[in-house]
Amino acid sequence: MAANTAVEDRVIQLGLGLSAIPERLLLAHARGEVLFICGAGISRPAGLPDFRQLVIDVYAKLDTSTHSVLTGLPPGACNYWQANCAGLTDRQTAEVKRFILGDYDVVLGMLERRLDDQTRGDSYVRRTVATILRSGTASPAPIHRALITLADRGGARTIVTTNFDLLLQDAARRLRSSVETYSLGSIPRPSRHSEFSGVLHIHGALDKSPARISELVLSDQDFGEFYLRRRVVPDFIYDAARLYHLVLVGYSANDPPMRYLLNAVAADGKRFDDLKERFTFFGTNSPDAVALADWNGRGITPIHYDSGLDNNHSALRATLERWAALSAINGKKEIVDVELRRIVRISRSAAKESDRDLFDHFFRRSNASERVRLSVLVSDAKAEIGWLDAIVKVCTETGRGRKP
Repeated sequence: MAANTAVEDRVIQLGLGLSAIPERLLLAHARGEVLFICGAGISRPAGLPDFRQLVIDVYAKLDTSTHSVLTGLPPGACNYWQANCAGLTDRQTAEVKRFILGDYDVVLGMLERRLDDQTRGDSYVRRTVATILRSGTASPAPIHRALITLADRGGARTIVTTNFDLLLQDAARRLRSSVETYSLGSIPRPSRHSEFSGVLHIHGALDKSPARISELVLSDQDFGEFYLRRRVVPDFIYDAARLYHLVLVGYSANDPPMRYLLNAVAADGKRFDDLKERFTFFGTNSPDAVALADWNGRGITPIHYDSGLDNNHSALRATLERWAALSAINGKKEIVDVELRRIVRISRSAAKESDRDLFDHFFRRSNASERVRLSVLVSDAKAEIGWLDAIVKVCTETGRGRKP
């Protein structure tokens, strides 16, 4: 990358095969100005279903005839797909068509109204959802631990999720860092203060006790209630987007929660010009310029990663783990030191562009005392003059990344 590339355009690759992350986002994280919002994709490695699979699992328990039709639909089915609904009632057929469109919140609302005639906490649908999510022995996946580490903005650990499970809390406990749990109306108002902390379940959290009813944003009626009537979630997102760079992880572009979240931010962006840039980690197993343009068109900056031929998204996990390990806030200094010693073994002119960018980034994000420490390390490693000149240049830049 050219030496005079502005920080607004610079990307940093934290390791071989990992996503190239905009440096402006890494610097914002070093300042404690990033807030992660996590979707169902982060819990799939722990054995929990995404929204689509959850709907299928609910039908498996409550409506086996419709379930047999749904299981025959490929994940990529869309509105031109014709399902064989012979033998189903008109209401069941309508639910199948909504499923094909990906309107999973609407599907669950239709099923709930068909079986229970109303939406309520103890409905067949909601009890079944709770049973499915409580079944098995799901434990935090590595991605949960990485995200909890990255959620530390210095003095407070804050992360937002639309998931009902408590795996982020479990991950924090395993890292010996307790966090509070807040759900829906109890969520603290966004601020820069340490009181704005914890795992914030903006769509509700599943109570650990099967005897208790959990308030969940699950159906289309729920989204209408909490996004439109009470405005609990939009008001939270509006405030958060002014204070923090929102980073979406574990969503696809057409997830129902994503559609509502994007609409909440986009609507506010037309009225206010102080919203910070939003990002999403977006995986494909082949280059897809149209999909990237779709994210940009929605006001979200996509960070691409290779989802793999088997769609296991290991590159996303590895990227987040590496980011957590190298975090300016609470990463492992010894790992940064090892990287710097490795990079300066050869001259700067002979080094890979990605290594030169990473070297500069370590100094650009650091405060004064850390820069002194790293400069001594580089000098002791007998780095050639090109690396030392780069340090001087970075330290004289204006608008540096990290707070003193």
